[in-house]
Amino acid sequence: MEQDARANAAEATFEELLAGSVAAHGHLCPGQIVGVRMALLGLRLMNFEAPPTYSQLKQLIVFIEMDRCTGDAVAYVTNVKLGRRSLKFVDYGIMAATFVNLESGQAFRVISTEESRDLTLTYAPLETEKRRAQVAAYRIMPDSVLFRVQQVQVDLTPFDLPGPTRRKVTCVQCGQVVRDNREVVKDGLPYCRPCAGGGYFSEAREITWEEMNWAPMLPRPEKVGPPIQPESAATGRRVP
Repeated sequence: MEQDARANAAEATFEELLAGSVAAHGHLCPGQIVGVRMALLGLRLMNFEAPPTYSQLKQLIVFIEMDRCTGDAVAYVTNVKLGRRSLKFVDYGIMAATFVNLESGQAFRVISTEESRDLTLTYAPLETEKRRAQVAAYRIMPDSVLFRVQQVQVDLTPFDLPGPTRRKVTCVQCGQVVRDNREVVKDGLPYCRPCAGGGYFSEAREITWEEMNWAPMLPRPEKVGPPIQPESAATGRRVP
């Protein structure tokens, strides 16, 4: 009876987190279910709550390896954020995420298996449509079928950690300030990555406000939104 109660509580937590993730992401899809379960497993491996408490969140960094629905779900459940430097995106094109405990140094990489896609009809035999079968199957597949887990070593420098900017240099070519040791050094001189030839864009041309056909302006007082609410010490989410 006690085991059943715990299982029901865990299931309710999964459904609540899935509903919140779907609302934040915009739709329910197989990737949302995989992402929520991936995050739950990663947090469980570190003995963290889901979502993490405020103190746990301070010790958590998550690397996400794909820019798909699964990534949004992992970020929602763990509450990591790009602007807090607790969310790191590495564009590997792999449905995987690594959960790092900054306090202990432990890190676990959770990978969605390709085999699980072939087993959807085994777990959802009554579903005839592929997407619906995946949604149904991924809810009930054991973690051992849905995921592989690796314990890994993640080498972080002080420049990778949350907190204030630790270093600033100026690109000798364009004058742009580069933060946190992300510059490229050539012949002993610092360059930003675009000027060093590693940018994702090309043929950049500065345009003037006149060319934009509108003038920069500050919002009128009546357009300013309500004051930002403090974060909950329990979850790190905004208090309504």
